[in-house]
Amino acid sequence: MKALPASLLALLLAAVSTAPTVVLARSSDRNQPMDIDAGNADYSMDEKRPTVLSGGVTITQGSLRITSSRADITQRRGDPVRAVLTGAPVKLNQQLDNGTPMSAVASRIDYDLTTEIVVLTGSVSIQQPSGSLSGQRVVYNMKTGQVQSGGQGSGRVKMRIQPKNAPATPAPTSGKGGA
Repeated sequence: MKALPASLLALLLAAVSTAPTVVLARSSDRNQPMDIDAGNADYSMDEKRPTVLSGGVTITQGSLRITSSRADITQRRGDPVRAVLTGAPVKLNQQLDNGTPMSAVASRIDYDLTTEIVVLTGSVSIQQPSGSLSGQRVVYNMKTGQVQSGGQGSGRVKMRIQPKNAPATPAPTSGKGGA
């Protein structure tokens, strides 16, 4: 089995280090070594087939830590163009440039490098001290900084915005009270 090319490693980082948030992920992480641990790797020189990492994938780079069941990387002309991470669920933790922690959980994270759009789907939850966002689908345009979120079917978008200097608390999981 051949080692993964550096461009694929860069793609994996880019795919998940840009989770939707108004505060930027730790930019210095991109200059750190990346460690990938997976049960299996299926890499092909044929660009018609994606590179597949599976069997429990863990990616660490600086303060970034990602866990997923699988990562599919697509290339065109030797350059990565798309990364799709799936899991039960995909989990991302990273320290932001301002020093605060950020975590995201989703069933799937799909990053299109050509359009620079990241789509998180399936029970998405993004937490940081300044607030939280949850829903079934979150789309983040890295070029414009625009974030769109929505539910599927009867799903709803839930947000909690913390007042400045207040402790963080998770967003409520349902709109109905009860004990």
